[in-house]
Amino acid sequence: MQGNNTVPALILGLGIVVAAFIGAYSFYQVHTLNNTLSVTGSATATSTADTARWTVTVSRTAYEGTIASTQTSVAKDAQAVVDFFTAAGVAADKIQVNPVQADQQYSNDQNAPTKYSVHQDVTMTSDNVRLVERLAKDVSSLANKGIFLSAQQPQYMISTLPQIRVSLIGKAVTDAKARAEEIAKSTGQKVGPLQSAAGGVVQVMAPNSVDVSDYGSYDTSTIDKQVMVTARAVFQVR
Repeated sequence: MQGNNTVPALILGLGIVVAAFIGAYSFYQVHTLNNTLSVTGSATATSTADTARWTVTVSRTAYEGTIASTQTSVAKDAQAVVDFFTAAGVAADKIQVNPVQADQQYSNDQNAPTKYSVHQDVTMTSDNVRLVERLAKDVSSLANKGIFLSAQQPQYMISTLPQIRVSLIGKAVTDAKARAEEIAKSTGQKVGPLQSAAGGVVQVMAPNSVDVSDYGSYDTSTIDKQVMVTARAVFQVR
């Protein structure tokens, strides 16, 4: 019985080897006929955020029968945040106050009174990123006035990112050519004309960061940033 299985197994194994050889030969032939080399290059530049967005949320706890009065108190707290921004020089049209919201807080204790979280978001935008940075550090002065708040981390962004990306794509292609020349040199070939090029994703990172993603990334936590762009280029080789 074992002998009967040996022959088919040998035939199957031989077929796999032959198929692999044919596949490898075809791969070599295709690349020889195309006579091209595809390489990915990259380029980086330092940049500084020129736009900031910051949200401060004021909140209070309410129970049944006190929601209306708590909403009034929260609205006053939100106005104090608006005054905090305008006193620092933020224009009124750069401040957005969202409606007051009340969310019920559920508890496993059925005998406990129904509790609500009443909150309101105040969001400001500014092209003075250093001002926003300072205000974020001084927000505790509002808490000292008895205002219950939670402040998100300011988001620092680059408004000229599209222009930076365009300027870096050419440098990324130049880097790709340099890499292609090193690869071609190792095989005794030379790089010829560029056949095609395509820009890749953009990585906006904190300085000295290596936190990149296949889909691109955008770090908004820092004012100073490092922008990296990739490009895939195809060259003739001869």
